[in-house]
Amino acid sequence: MDLMKSLFISASGLKAQNGRMRVIAENIANANSTARTPDEEPYRRKIPTFQAEFDKQLGADKVELGRIVEDTSDFKSTYMPGHPAADKDGYVLQPNVNTLIETTDMREAQRSYEANLNVIETTRKMLQRTIDILRA
Repeated sequence: MDLMKSLFISASGLKAQNGRMRVIAENIANANSTARTPDEEPYRRKIPTFQAEFDKQLGADKVELGRIVEDTSDFKSTYMPGHPAADKDGYVLQPNVNTLIETTDMREAQRSYEANLNVIETTRKMLQRTIDILRA
């Protein structure tokens, strides 16, 4: 039944967006994490990816959270001569996390999550209405 397919597809979307929000939350939580020594790197931003997977039982493509890749962009550096992770010139490497971008990504993930919830709710109502019609 196509309505059941839409439930499973939307559920896979919920799971994928949930994973995306966890990665974004980790990025935001570590936005100010520096290394402990001058030889270490600070936290490196993580980027979630998605992939389509064909479900043979369902006969449809579902979305899944793919690999979590590290952002290879440069770290920022801040002059903090007293910090334990400061180099010989007094600069400390800061994570390559931009909280504005992370907040925007979180909002997009939230909206996608809500859209999948709306599909599930609408499908559930349609199934319930079909059952009510068949009972009558």
